[in-house]
Amino acid sequence: MKLTRDLQTPWLIHLKGALFILLGLLAATLLIVQLPTFKTAALLGVAVWAFCRFYYYLFYVLEKYLGREARFSGIFDAVHFLLTQPSSRPRSRPEKSP
Repeated sequence: MKLTRDLQTPWLIHLKGALFILLGLLAATLLIVQLPTFKTAALLGVAVWAFCRFYYYLFYVLEKYLGREARFSGIFDAVHFLLTQPSSRPRSRPEKSP
């Protein structure tokens, strides 16, 4: 199996997702155990929330509202689009499905 191919096996995709959750929980737990204050927990929560919103912005907002027709292949592709795209006006909002 080549490491550069996209995962297509459902159980491997689920395993990868579960490993990301496990890694995040482990890192957050170790950080809070190292410095167990409300401030640390709150800042960690804000950081996680902000990165999740940025991810949503890259992979939903840019595609749906700012004219990108093709999907991005990853974060670097989305950031490249942002850096090389001239200032663009938002296009009309997509229709909501019922």
